[in-house]
Amino acid sequence: MTQGFRDDFDRLDLGRWYVSDGWTNGPHQDCTWSRRAVRVQGGMLRLTHLPGGGEKPRPLCSEIRTRGFVQYGLIEARIRTPRGSGKNAALFTFSKPSGKGPHDEIDIEILTRNPAEASFNTFVDGKPAQGGVVPVDPPFDKAFHIVAIDWAPDRIRWFVDGRIVHETTPGIELPTHPQQLFLSFWSTTTLTDWMGRQDANAGPLDYEVDWIAWTPQGADCLFPQSLACR
Repeated sequence: MTQGFRDDFDRLDLGRWYVSDGWTNGPHQDCTWSRRAVRVQGGMLRLTHLPGGGEKPRPLCSEIRTRGFVQYGLIEARIRTPRGSGKNAALFTFSKPSGKGPHDEIDIEILTRNPAEASFNTFVDGKPAQGGVVPVDPPFDKAFHIVAIDWAPDRIRWFVDGRIVHETTPGIELPTHPQQLFLSFWSTTTLTDWMGRQDANAGPLDYEVDWIAWTPQGADCLFPQSLACR
């Protein structure tokens, strides 16, 4: 995507976004991606986790991704998460959604067992590096926060509410391949040391995205509040 965009989610633009539906990403994920769990309401994208039970034995979870690819630039989003152990509310980039090719990735993850923290990470050729966790006050379940990834060839910086909270070490190997942009909310019953044990009856829970923007490197800023306008 050589042209930038800001999506205020007055509707779900299916020309821009692909909705994951009908599968899981592996045994670590106990829920099934479902378009039933994705909706736009009141100018807000709501990615929902629906607990299992009755005629729906598996929980349903939610994910959208851009149809186009991004490479070097600024990703910004205004988000709020729920609180609930065993779940992950994420904004990230990923280079191999088809399962083929190199695995590059840049992550922002809110492990909703503790929405007072944000986690950041990169993957290069499938290997994690440059991870970090920072406190966020008030927690994501109490207030919206603007999170951002500034991806350049020589460094990556992560922001919360306009403040740099994490950045890569100079000279470290970084993701280089074009990647799709993802928003997802999912759960586990196996990665409990990382994400916590979930309450199977909790929910439905919503991960809310007020807006998201992508500004390619070197492009004019798209709106006055963007970090690209600095």
